[in-house]
Amino acid sequence: MVMLPQVEHELHKRRRSRNIGLLVVLLAFVALVFGLSVVKITQGDMMQGYDHRPRASMLPEDPNPQARNPAPVAAPGVPAAGQGAPQEAGQ
Repeated sequence: MVMLPQVEHELHKRRRSRNIGLLVVLLAFVALVFGLSVVKITQGDMMQGYDHRPRASMLPEDPNPQARNPAPVAAPGVPAAGQGAPQEAGQ
């Protein structure tokens, strides 16, 4: 059996060069995303998710905090609300 040498067509050469160029661009993009992810993860102590609620950790500390009430009052409608301080006549 006689083997004929395979001749690569000119169209295949152009496609190969385009594919290699696309491969380089995609690898560069993946490297960029990976690098940004690594930087964000290594600086994770400054990151917090935003869930549309105020975060106490972002508020400045109050220089004059209010004293806590040693005897909390029960909410209206709770059985313990009838005990303790007398309620006003209008309620």
